[in-house]
Amino acid sequence: MERVILHSDMNSFYASVECLYNPEIRDKAVAVGGNPEKRHGIILAKNEKAKKAGVKTGEALWQARSKCPDLVIVPPNYERYLRYSKLSRKIYNRYSDQVEPFGIDESWIDVTNSANIHGSGAEIAQKISRDIQDELGVTVSIGVSWNKIFAKFGSDYKKPNAITVITKDNYKKIVWEQPVGDLLYVGRSTQKKLFKYGIYTVGQLAQSNPNFLVIIFGKMGTVLWRFANGLDDSPVKSFDEHYNGNERLIKSIGNSITTPRDLTDLKDVKVIIYMLTESVAMRLRETGCYCQTVAIHVRNKELHSFTRQMKLTKPSDLTNEIARAAIDLFIRNYDFSLAIRSMGVRVTDLVPDSTPIQLDLFGNEELRVRQGRLDNTVDDLRKRFGNLAVRRAITIDDPMGCLDAKKDHVVYPISYF
Repeated sequence: MERVILHSDMNSFYASVECLYNPEIRDKAVAVGGNPEKRHGIILAKNEKAKKAGVKTGEALWQARSKCPDLVIVPPNYERYLRYSKLSRKIYNRYSDQVEPFGIDESWIDVTNSANIHGSGAEIAQKISRDIQDELGVTVSIGVSWNKIFAKFGSDYKKPNAITVITKDNYKKIVWEQPVGDLLYVGRSTQKKLFKYGIYTVGQLAQSNPNFLVIIFGKMGTVLWRFANGLDDSPVKSFDEHYNGNERLIKSIGNSITTPRDLTDLKDVKVIIYMLTESVAMRLRETGCYCQTVAIHVRNKELHSFTRQMKLTKPSDLTNEIARAAIDLFIRNYDFSLAIRSMGVRVTDLVPDSTPIQLDLFGNEELRVRQGRLDNTVDDLRKRFGNLAVRRAITIDDPMGCLDAKKDHVVYPISYF
C-alpha cells in the first residue's frame, strides 16, 4: 500500500494567534517582534499583509517600519503559541496516531491507515483545515504526498489556507520546476554550491549523477538526490504525549539570547554561557533526563552564525559539566575577530535519568554526587524565591548577570532528526 503523508503548516502562526487576541489589529499589517531596548529588535513573524508590504522575517524592526510605516508590532507570547501548537496536534490525532512535530507550527501526519474511516489524503486534509479554522481560528496550508519531503514541499507551495496534492503523476511538473532552494535541507550554503555546478532547480538536482553529488557533499549528496526524486522513505514518528508519566517526549532542550550589548571577550561569553546553562540544566532536571551532547550557537554582529557540538564522556544533568563543555566548544571555535551579538546553548541525545552510568574508578564520583545535590538545592531555592535568588559569582559585577534566561526566554522541544 502506498503511503499517504500530510504536512500541515499553520499560516503566519505567531501573528495569526496574536490577531485572535487583538481583534482590532486583524485587518492591519502585523508582525511579532522582540524588544528594541533589549536588542531583540527583529521580526520573528508577520501576517500576509505585512508580507505583501515587503516585511521579512529576521530583519530589524526599523527596516520593517521603513517598508511598512503602518506596521503593528506586538511582542511574542511563547506560552500562548505552545498552547495552540498542542491544540493543533490534538486535532491531528483525530485522524492518525502517527503525528510528528516539525517545530512549533508544523507537523507530519501519516494517514495511510485512515483512508477507510476518513477518506483520501486530500479529503482528510480538507477536514483538518476546516477543524483548525473552526476551532482554533487560524488557517493551515497542507501538502499531501507519498513521502515526507514532498508533503512538506506541498505545504510551502501554496499559501495561505491551501491544499496541494503531489502525486507520482504530477511531481515532476510541480516539484522539479521549482528552485532547488525550495527543497527541504537545501540551505544557503548548499544552494550556493549547487549553483556553482549549474544546478538551479529541483529537477536538475534529481537528474544529476548521485556519485557526483557525493563527491561534493559526502553522504548528504545521496540524501539530497533521493529527496529530489521522491525516494524519501523515512517514517512519520509517533508523537508520545507523555514521558516519564507526565512530561512530553523531547529530543533536545535549548535556550538562546540576543545580548543587551556585544560580547567582546571570554569573560562576557562565560557570563552568558553560565546564564543559559543554568536555565537549560534546570529544565533538564525538571524533565528527568540526562544529556549526552552539548551544542552552542554563536552569531556575530554581522549576523553570521555557526553551530558546534561535542559528546560528553558520560550522560549528565550537572550545570557545571554542561557549561564547561559549552565554554570549551567556544574557545576551540572562535577568535573574537568580530564581537558577538547572540548565543545559544542546547543539549541533545537525551536519556532518562534512570539510565545506568558507568562509574570511573579513578575519577571523583563523590564530587559529582555533591554537585548534583547542590544543583537540586539551587533549583528548589529558585522555584521558591525566583530564578535570580541564587547567582554565580561571575555574574555579580556584570549588568548582564541580571538577565533571567529561564523566565524571559522560552525553552521548548525541537523535533525531527
